[in-house]
Amino acid sequence: MDPVIPDKMYFKIGEVSEITGLESHVLRFWESEFKNIKPRRTSTGQRMYRKNDIQLILYIKHLLHNEKFTIQGARKYIESESSGSKTVNTAKVDIAFIRNELEEILKMLE
Repeated sequence: MDPVIPDKMYFKIGEVSEITGLESHVLRFWESEFKNIKPRRTSTGQRMYRKNDIQLILYIKHLLHNEKFTIQGARKYIESESSGSKTVNTAKVDIAFIRNELEEILKMLE
């Protein structure tokens, strides 16, 4: 089951670490490897992630841990997706993600 992402605008790196189950240094490394992860910086330089950043991080985690992609392979895969060429595997991941989101909504309504 995918983690629940709280409904707020910005998240500190510690919060993202807790939500995703990834260490802060892994998040910083992925930020350097995947150009689509772009946390904003405060005036003091602190990273502030948005909800879509966290969703992308969870997607990358799925590709690396579950689908057994390499970092380079995951990067190319995500880049090919953003250029409009979706594959069947991507659609399955999207459906699974949507299903999990709907299950979480259902739990909140119960």
